[in-house]
Amino acid sequence: MPAANHRIERLQATKTAILEAARDTVALSGWKDAQIALIAAKAGVATGSVYRYFDSKADLYAQVLALVSQREVDVVREIVDSEGSAAQRLVDAIYSFSLRAMRGRRLAYALIAEPCEPEIDMARLQYRAALSGQIARLVVQGIASGEFIEVDPGVAASCVTGAFMEALVGPLAPEAVPDSDSAKSIAQTTASLAARMLFRHAAPKLKLISKDAP
Repeated sequence: MPAANHRIERLQATKTAILEAARDTVALSGWKDAQIALIAAKAGVATGSVYRYFDSKADLYAQVLALVSQREVDVVREIVDSEGSAAQRLVDAIYSFSLRAMRGRRLAYALIAEPCEPEIDMARLQYRAALSGQIARLVVQGIASGEFIEVDPGVAASCVTGAFMEALVGPLAPEAVPDSDSAKSIAQTTASLAARMLFRHAAPKLKLISKDAP
């Protein structure tokens, strides 16, 4: 049993190393230039060994997207579960997501908009649905508190999520080179405009989160 457990741990460690190498490669050059040979070299394994852990290149990429996107969903979930008004938490969630995306632009562009294989696109849709699900939780709370207009929470969350993700596509594109100040401005504008569509009354006096999400 100890030998078997050691082998399982070693296999898992190798798979994790490949995933991390793939994530780092995509963060530098996107899906198109993230070649298996380069990823294998970064992970310290033979190119053929990658296919012991992943059915195909698309399968590897889809798992990379799932790994990275889950972290982003978790950050939004933490904000949704925090204290404060629904309106403030909605702005905080969108601002945090947008600012994190702007600070990791190449990887964020790959996750959100870069042309890719169908398998990756399917994982991308699941990622968007997971984000939308967190926003829907806030919409329900905001309607109950009277902060948001009466609307179908699922539809509203899809509209808000689509709005802030679409707004980021241009600034995240590889040819765009915003500096740190403009990145914050883009994140602030995206958050305030995307959230405002749900407010029942004139935009409440809100502030951006005082510190960036981890």
